[in-house]
Amino acid sequence: MSLEAVLWDMDGTLLDSEKLWDVPLYEFAEKLGGTLSLSTRQAMIGSNVATTMALLFTEVGITPTEDETADGAAWILRRTEELFRAGLPWRPGAQEALRSVRSSGVPMALVTSTERGLTEVALDTIGRDLFDVTVCGDEVEGRNKPLPDPYLKAARLLGVDAAACVAIEDSPTGVASAVAAGCTVLVVPCDVSVPAGERRIFRESLVGVDLEALAALRQATG
Repeated sequence: MSLEAVLWDMDGTLLDSEKLWDVPLYEFAEKLGGTLSLSTRQAMIGSNVATTMALLFTEVGITPTEDETADGAAWILRRTEELFRAGLPWRPGAQEALRSVRSSGVPMALVTSTERGLTEVALDTIGRDLFDVTVCGDEVEGRNKPLPDPYLKAARLLGVDAAACVAIEDSPTGVASAVAAGCTVLVVPCDVSVPAGERRIFRESLVGVDLEALAALRQATG
């Protein structure tokens, strides 16, 4: 029943960055001559670049070539990087929770669908020293969230059992990934609701979250 590691999602969980992603996604849809609907934008939350691009082109009724998809993804990442460098807002309680859990000495990993280049920009704000391992969306051989591979890889790199970890997530896609890996999941919804289910416990924010609180979650669902 021990807690061996804590695995953190990034966008929407630690950082209120989904609103920054909104800007290039809506802009690119307009560049293609279409409009991105709210439902499609919400379906992108927690997903990887390939899924996001497929949803975006489908939304505007275009079947892209591989080059068009790659060029579009590169444009969106460049625009997002501009916004990330201008300033990344924290989710309530996230900065304090991170540092509290880090100070306890328990291993920690960042597990994000965002690609490595942009994650490195975000880590300038979050702090690289807080994580023993970082797993990004372009480092799981295309087997991204909601598949369990990102969380399984993080646990493997930390040398722990995923079933003995608590993952912290905000989206249905991310929660599905962590649950499939066997983790207990602390769910703090941000922009979309997350359905109830096995091995998941909900909070409104990360305010007051520390190692003791996470260990209690692990026991409650063990």
